[in-house]
Amino acid sequence: MEQALIEYFVGIDIGTTTTKAVAFDKNGNVLRQHSVGYDMLHPHPNWSEQNPEDIYEAFQEALQEIVPPSVAKASIVSFSSAMHGLIAVDATGTPLTNLILWADNRASQLASQLKNTATGQQLYQRTGIPVHPFSVFSKILWLKENQPEVFNKTHKFIGIKEYLWFRVFGEYTIDYSLASGSGLFNFKENAWDTLALELLGISADKLPALVPTTHIKKNENNSVFPEVNYVIGAGDGPLANLGSNAMKPGQMAFTMGTSGAVRMCVPQPYTDPQMRTFNFFLFENQYIIGGATNNGGIVLQWLEEQIFGLKNAVSRLIDEAQQLGISEDLLFLPYILGERAPIWNAEARGVFFGLSITHTQAHLVRAVMEGLIFNMYSIGKILMEQQPIHEIYASGGFAKSDFWLQLVANIFQKKVVICETVEGSAWGAALVAMKALGMSEDTHHVSVGKTFFPDTATADKYQELHQKFERLYDKLKDEF
Repeated sequence: MEQALIEYFVGIDIGTTTTKAVAFDKNGNVLRQHSVGYDMLHPHPNWSEQNPEDIYEAFQEALQEIVPPSVAKASIVSFSSAMHGLIAVDATGTPLTNLILWADNRASQLASQLKNTATGQQLYQRTGIPVHPFSVFSKILWLKENQPEVFNKTHKFIGIKEYLWFRVFGEYTIDYSLASGSGLFNFKENAWDTLALELLGISADKLPALVPTTHIKKNENNSVFPEVNYVIGAGDGPLANLGSNAMKPGQMAFTMGTSGAVRMCVPQPYTDPQMRTFNFFLFENQYIIGGATNNGGIVLQWLEEQIFGLKNAVSRLIDEAQQLGISEDLLFLPYILGERAPIWNAEARGVFFGLSITHTQAHLVRAVMEGLIFNMYSIGKILMEQQPIHEIYASGGFAKSDFWLQLVANIFQKKVVICETVEGSAWGAALVAMKALGMSEDTHHVSVGKTFFPDTATADKYQELHQKFERLYDKLKDEF
């Protein structure tokens, strides 16, 4: 494919609540974008699912809006995808389950039993993923133990991106990046891990074929987009680092959408002796280490809709919270969906601590926002043990709010910058497409947008509150 023919670099970001298609030029300027939302299902306590067909339809709609036939030949499409999801499909490609999401905690008991055993620690050292209900490994183990009829009938265990790829190309393929988040991928060998497969009682042919993140394929069979070329892309977490330009020593990526994560790029795989962090593949000699939280913007949505009984009021509530000072007497543990990093406790739950009759909706909103960032700071501290961090690159939906970004700067006491596009994962997917085409990195420079500097006057108070935040969890963890 000739580089000169490509003018539209389309990132398809398959998120937890929306699929978003964003067309960029080679400099990262947004040309067109379109989003389609869908529902999260909770058929039983601790279950979080979605209908994969809803996401496929959203993908089709978003792509049709962004890539009309007139620009198809000048377009290349690359994928970003939410990680840690599982769909069991039969020999015809028909789903036997819904998409079981990263937030699903049905496997919590099984994961807890295995995590701190010698086998659980060995799995972490081989795969770089803690044993936790969020992982694909734990989800398959749950199916084996609780739904053997589904487990035995399964032809392939796949994620949502592999499902879409199958619908387009009729083949099951997964990139190294998404595979590295599954708890099934041996990062030293770039292959499915033999110990994980043995524990599950499955062979590698039950999983998709592994390819690099730059794997490229032309769609010659789909009548809707017969001229479009596709790059398989990577997981949304690693791509948020790439898309937000947080790839050098001293740089940290901070992403918050429905969930959140703190990550940094390192040249060699790394596993934490205390099993507090993950290790993801992006490119050869570029690995993303960090930690992800279940509880991001979805917590604010829960507060708005379920507690306040409001709709479309988040902007107003954040404006009101901004008028208040630091929440000195009100703290929030944000674990309403259990938690991944840094505590890896699926049984943890949310807690407001210090409520009084004087507190208003605005106080609760500010406490929630600060609590979410306190938890992210707990992850960031672990990464900063490995290398000093000088600046934070922010992306995700929260990056559209100056108040959110200033809170991050104040609590981390680091400079926070955003790129001109806050669509970090979609732009990261577009950058993978450029790499697949062999384009020089010099041709796609990303301009930095706003910069937020920490208010040093808040440093001591936020440090004190963060220490209290961690003490509260330590005192309560045995009660969950």
